[in-house]
Amino acid sequence: MRNTFVKTLVKLAQEDDRIFLITPDLGFSVLEEFEEKFPDRFLNVGIAEANAVSIASGLALSGKITYVYSIMPFVTMRPFEQIRVDVAYMNTNVRLVGVGAGLTYGPAGATHHSIEDIAIMRALPNMTIFAPSDPLEVEKITAESIDHKGPIYFRLAKKGEPIISTEVANIQIGKANIIRQNPQSSIAILFTSNASDIAIEVTDNLENLGKHTDLISIHTIKPFDYDLLENLLSTKQYIFSIEEHSIIGGLGSVIAEYIAESHYNPIFKRFALPDEYSHYVGSQQYIREKYGFTKDHILKNILEQLV
Repeated sequence: MRNTFVKTLVKLAQEDDRIFLITPDLGFSVLEEFEEKFPDRFLNVGIAEANAVSIASGLALSGKITYVYSIMPFVTMRPFEQIRVDVAYMNTNVRLVGVGAGLTYGPAGATHHSIEDIAIMRALPNMTIFAPSDPLEVEKITAESIDHKGPIYFRLAKKGEPIISTEVANIQIGKANIIRQNPQSSIAILFTSNASDIAIEVTDNLENLGKHTDLISIHTIKPFDYDLLENLLSTKQYIFSIEEHSIIGGLGSVIAEYIAESHYNPIFKRFALPDEYSHYVGSQQYIREKYGFTKDHILKNILEQLV
């Protein structure tokens, strides 16, 4: 996804000289093409994340469209006050681009895991949250971000995710991306970001068992596609959410909050990471297994819910 983002940004920057890219000393082997082609619109500020965000805001206020690129904890948590005041409060055209969703940087330990980022960014007024599931969503929304008014947080994975969207998919900010749809289904699985592999495997297994299932990528967490959710609640008996994020504050919380204030009473269950920091150090898959965030565990739980 990150490679798709950079390639798309390079293409857009050739046509729009307002685009400016800032990094706090990260993105090596990824950002070089942009730096070489647009040296006067690229800035490495060193290991100074707060400065990166404030500089980006200042450039945005002078008419630039600025993108700040870093590993997720370093582009959301370390400079949080600057994001809150200089970006969200000022409603500036800053795009915070974080890589390494969820447990992607598993071997680096809890300091590099990103399990609270959606919850943190959701709490900020004016902030749009984009958590793509495949490179096509990245390409489409990056292009749309040029004309978007206000800040955006990009939650990108970095493991060479496959394209699961169709070329005719209507991908736009604030609208869910329907990957599979079956008019006979009573089940809907909503997923976001780098949980796509598990969501697809679970859906495949349900279909093999004769359980027709809709599969929907929620690439925009905020603003949320409540029209789609309303339709699902009125037509589906079972709704499940899957996300590699804390059980608190992410996709599942958005859905639960809406259900709580509606007149619907579906069978709804969230699948996410537990409310704790990982003391396990290892691959993404290794830590997923330690927390039961796997296809087998989720499928077993879903089947127990079906009646």
